[in-house]
Amino acid sequence: MKPAQPAAENDRDPRPQIEFRKAEGALLPHVESYYLYRHDAEDIEGIERVDLGQLRFVIKGEGEVLFPDGHVEKTRRVMVNGPGTAAATYKIRGPFHCFGVSLRAIGWKALIGVPAHKVADHIVDGEKLFCEQAGLLWHRLHRMETLEEMIGEIEPLLTMRQHEVKPVPPAHLIFLRAVREWAATTDPTIDDLYARIRRSSNIGERQVQRLCKDYFAGSPAHLKRKFRAIGAAMRIYQGASVDDVVEPFSDQSHLINEIRHFTGHTPTSLRAGIDPVLAVTLDNETFHFLPDVLPESVDLRRR
Repeated sequence: MKPAQPAAENDRDPRPQIEFRKAEGALLPHVESYYLYRHDAEDIEGIERVDLGQLRFVIKGEGEVLFPDGHVEKTRRVMVNGPGTAAATYKIRGPFHCFGVSLRAIGWKALIGVPAHKVADHIVDGEKLFCEQAGLLWHRLHRMETLEEMIGEIEPLLTMRQHEVKPVPPAHLIFLRAVREWAATTDPTIDDLYARIRRSSNIGERQVQRLCKDYFAGSPAHLKRKFRAIGAAMRIYQGASVDDVVEPFSDQSHLINEIRHFTGHTPTSLRAGIDPVLAVTLDNETFHFLPDVLPESVDLRRR
């Protein structure tokens, strides 16, 4: 007779558990939310949609991420995921516990300080970026059980980092506000983005293109595709039909291909067999949506 497994193994819940908290206070302009992801299965596979930057502390588990161009990178104890150009897939040897920080576009610039296009579709070693403090924090996180405890520990590190990186120039804030407003329109055009920025600054088209690469890892045209596809995916997942969301696309095939490119799913599979983590990001308003690049309630000129 085989010996009984420990109670902890028998009680292991194979379903992923995700908890979110919106950012508050001084870090609000830079951080959208914090999350704690626990998945106690032995082998975990999933899809990660495109997003803005993420800072992650892998408390348990390890694995690999397959990026859109076909290259594979191993996860790290402390890792920074740059903004993606397309959906990626991952394979993890669990159990997998991860504490994460979801950054706004301005937070990428203020806390990471690396042009997004230089690390797009890559994993950056957070222990090199944040030096020894990140590794020390990684060890402390192992002694914590709640998301609130983890947030309390990481806020001093992020606050310190704000003072180490050059402040975001005022012209960039104008650019980011224009992107937020532009992305919220029904069918944003590139000319409309340029016009919105011209009305409030002397930023030219070439600089707009450069800033889009620095903050979002792609051109204005690519940024438009991201916003349009993720917006359509959210609406379909939440109950809209393909006919309801197809208008900004040239046809249904274009819609399907764009959603697959940026989320890893088709409109049909968004509702059946969807990756559970992706489901939360498409359904839960606590998790930021791409156009929310800068909180409307914050006046950064006073900071």
